[in-house]
Amino acid sequence: MRRFAATLLTASLIVVGLAACGSNDSGTSSAPGPSASESSLSGNITVFAAASLTESFTELGEQFESANPGTKVTFSFGASSALAQQINSGAPADVFASASPKNMDQVIDAGGASNPKVFATNKMEIATPPDNPADIASVNDLAKSSVKTALCQPQVPCGSVAQQVFTNAKITVKPVTLEPDVKSVLTKVQLGEVDAGIVYVTDVKAADAKVKGVEIADDVNASTDYPIAALTKSGNAAVASAFVELVLSPAGQGVLTAAGFQAP
Repeated sequence: MRRFAATLLTASLIVVGLAACGSNDSGTSSAPGPSASESSLSGNITVFAAASLTESFTELGEQFESANPGTKVTFSFGASSALAQQINSGAPADVFASASPKNMDQVIDAGGASNPKVFATNKMEIATPPDNPADIASVNDLAKSSVKTALCQPQVPCGSVAQQVFTNAKITVKPVTLEPDVKSVLTKVQLGEVDAGIVYVTDVKAADAKVKGVEIADDVNASTDYPIAALTKSGNAAVASAFVELVLSPAGQGVLTAAGFQAP
């Protein structure tokens, strides 16, 4: 119990340092973190994270390593459903950040994690090639037989949330391809292989000028919560807990908000 309390104290101190150094008086971001002598954390961790977290978690990983020079964060990004299956099959990992509570629950039910915290939410958006060749103006246009649409596979969070959008809009969309994760859908759009894809708002933002975003009306749109937890079989519980605390901290939330995520 004392060791657990000490771990939490260490994680909290590191997060305080990150939050305090996350911005300067001009309001611009700066690299956070205490010096090597101020951080007692060391060692490596592997973070399994939803594909839609690629850009924001990569940035947070760099900030974490800068704040704790004796640490290294390695990421494995992919579909939350696939990552949960890998964790339950014994894949070595220290932290799981899922794009769906359902997939986190699968890991918890198998004894792989406990006490997850929701750190962000995300909603859907239509992505088209920059010139929008099919002239997509709303989600209803995706129901047209002439429109080639890419979706995530139904068991993947971006696929199930997209289906909720279609249910809300009372339309049927027949995709020409079902992709393993949201970044694969985005790639199909960027290559011009489809007229449109349903991805997250954050993915459209990350792609910048490579795609055009078409907003989905609030009355039919759907969202998903993102929970995070340190894994029970982590080989470096102190560093895993500290990384989770960074994600939950004001500094971590600032990075996520800048990427287009919404606060939980």
